[in-house]
Amino acid sequence: MLEEIFDKEEKMRIARLILESLTEWFEVNETREQYIKDSKDFIMIAAFEDDKPIGFICLKETGKETAELAVMGVLKEYHRTGIGKSLFKKAKEIAIEKGYSFMQVKTVKMGVYEDYDRTNLFYLALGFKEFEVIPLLWDEANPCQIYVMSLK
Repeated sequence: MLEEIFDKEEKMRIARLILESLTEWFEVNETREQYIKDSKDFIMIAAFEDDKPIGFICLKETGKETAELAVMGVLKEYHRTGIGKSLFKKAKEIAIEKGYSFMQVKTVKMGVYEDYDRTNLFYLALGFKEFEVIPLLWDEANPCQIYVMSLK
């Protein structure tokens, strides 16, 4: 079941539960804590099995016409089951309803880390297109790949 979450404390609780279980992707404590803190101000859709959160996605506005897939996570035992794709489809619907023309997402460039290569392939399968690589946005070891998609 998918549900848009509005309560700020609930958003942070769900983000913490999921992100703390995904340390392969969210290993830097300060960055993970920032995602958790920021999630309260983002549009959040969460996936539940019974009453247990099993995944979430957050969107934030990065420009008048653009929403960014700011952070998402799905518990590892639910990877490759369609949960991430379902979360994205719902987030995309909401972005379109809100009048955004574009969506972007940032991740580590393909070919740097195997875990992130799977993430890159996921975004490409959703329909994102390569836009730009910014080698030093985060740091030298983590070149930033930006993907975009038109919502029109």
